[in-house]
Amino acid sequence: MRSRDVDSRRVRDVVAVVLAGGKGARLEPLTRDRAKPAVPFGGSYRIVDFALSNCLNSGLRRVLMLTQYKASSLDRHLNLGWHRFFCRDLGEFLDVLPPQQRVDDHWYQGTADAVYQNIYSLEMAAPRLVVVLAGDHIYKMNYQSLIEAHEASGADVTIGALPVPVTEAREFGTMQVDGSGRVQAFREKVADPPPLPDSPGMTLASMGIYCFSADFLLEQLRLDADDRGSRHDFGHDILPKVIHTHGVQAFPFRDENRKRDAYWRDVGTIDAYHEANMDLVAVDPLLNLYDEQWPIRTHHPAYPPPKFVFAGEGPDARRGEATDSLVCPGAIVSGGRVHRSIIGPGVRVNSFARVEESIVFEGVDIGRHAVVRRAIIDKDVRVPAGVSIGVDPVQDVARGLAISPAGVTVVPKAYTFPAESHAASRGPLAVVS
Repeated sequence: MRSRDVDSRRVRDVVAVVLAGGKGARLEPLTRDRAKPAVPFGGSYRIVDFALSNCLNSGLRRVLMLTQYKASSLDRHLNLGWHRFFCRDLGEFLDVLPPQQRVDDHWYQGTADAVYQNIYSLEMAAPRLVVVLAGDHIYKMNYQSLIEAHEASGADVTIGALPVPVTEAREFGTMQVDGSGRVQAFREKVADPPPLPDSPGMTLASMGIYCFSADFLLEQLRLDADDRGSRHDFGHDILPKVIHTHGVQAFPFRDENRKRDAYWRDVGTIDAYHEANMDLVAVDPLLNLYDEQWPIRTHHPAYPPPKFVFAGEGPDARRGEATDSLVCPGAIVSGGRVHRSIIGPGVRVNSFARVEESIVFEGVDIGRHAVVRRAIIDKDVRVPAGVSIGVDPVQDVARGLAISPAGVTVVPKAYTFPAESHAASRGPLAVVS
């Protein structure tokens, strides 16, 4: 089915640049072995799938993906699930570009430097406009609307923007705009941003989404590369410098969920990541994954349908069920109970186990009588029978597990549980509140 309000002819000479090279240090241990954009999300997806699906649905089929840290998992995911959507014979491409080390043999020093190091690939594509995107945010957006607003205003650069609470402004670049949407001031990650005139508790934040006129972008990248005092970052350096000399416009974020409130999440911390995943199990979630006109695409492994077995009655019976949850293909809920959780592909939840408000990655095996509460369990972990995770923080810390400020326990990939006595946990199952 055709995506909403998209005319691919209007964007044939537009290139999208997806920045996918950040370390994602605040999301450790999930990013110990993978780039942040490659972290699983919503069971079947990776974080990067949202930016790429927005490109595809918006008709943007010329994409440069700039990678850097621990990119093998991301490369594999793109090869398996994404290159098939782009036809070279039609001038389409999804090119994955590691650091080109054009300057002093260093890796990317900032977002602007990442694009500058790949300036040759950008020039070869000869675009009219360049849309720069972060590869690690969760949202649905028609970039054609951004492009149309950019062209209508005659701006040199247009910044995707949305209101955020002033208390959260330290995490964003913030803007002050006039009545026409022209940006008057831009400050990166400050504690005292300008409040919105009609809502003093809110400020206008940059989404890290930019539409540049290509000639202007190339000129600014070269000037910034020659500036030894620059941090070579769009938010810290380039945008503040051009506010008063060029046309800089703000574009109010419009998502494709058709809900009252626009949905955009920066899942940069464990708590933000857990909360965004839990958003999906609501009865009517703000982020609609079931919209046939704006599909979120990904690689789907060849798993069979999910399976639920055993139908005992009563609170202590062996019963395979999942409520208010997402359960991916290949999962087997074999006499265990799942509530408000996301169960990844190929997961097994064994008899009398309980999983609640948790995210379980691909290939995890949860043993009989185990209890998993408010936890994230990375790929291929084997949870022994009778083990409780997320129930006793002292015990989790003693196991060497990370616990977030909001109390989410994270079991990293390849973790092996120490030998423990689980006899007390193998009796009749207590109800998890």
